[in-house]
Amino acid sequence: MVKRTARAILLELDPDDPHGPASIVLIRRVRPGSPHPYWITPGGGVEPGDRTVVDALHREVAEELGGKVVDVVPAFVDTISHTHHDDGTLLHPHGVKVQHFFVCRLASMDLSRRHGPEVDDPNGEYEVVRLPFTREGVTSVNVVPPRLRAYLAANIEGVRALLAPDLG
Repeated sequence: MVKRTARAILLELDPDDPHGPASIVLIRRVRPGSPHPYWITPGGGVEPGDRTVVDALHREVAEELGGKVVDVVPAFVDTISHTHHDDGTLLHPHGVKVQHFFVCRLASMDLSRRHGPEVDDPNGEYEVVRLPFTREGVTSVNVVPPRLRAYLAANIEGVRALLAPDLG
């Protein structure tokens, strides 16, 4: 069984200075009973009502951030073993989760418009944070999955180039 997710490598760039400083928007998560936070990209599972993975991305960004994104570009795919539902029950012993990561530009964000399970019935802490989109910024915290953290740290310029106006 394959579970698919859509996640936003969400950048804030100055439209007047596309080569200037940038921030990445992440969610700082702390699970109940764990003293160790980790940072994730906004996003989540593709649901039956989502026409496409990109539609799921837009829905998830609206739910988790009250946000809208533009310039959505596929950037990275991570496939991991996935054997359980979020509630811990056995899903399928040979399941995988395919996480689609898209680089996008943040068009707007209004945290007062957040909705969905993370807001209505939170399981731990969810804090929206901004970090400098630099090697130092993305490696200063525990970004998960680890392969995404490594990809971002190794490809800051390349990820930014995916949003370049001359990309096509």
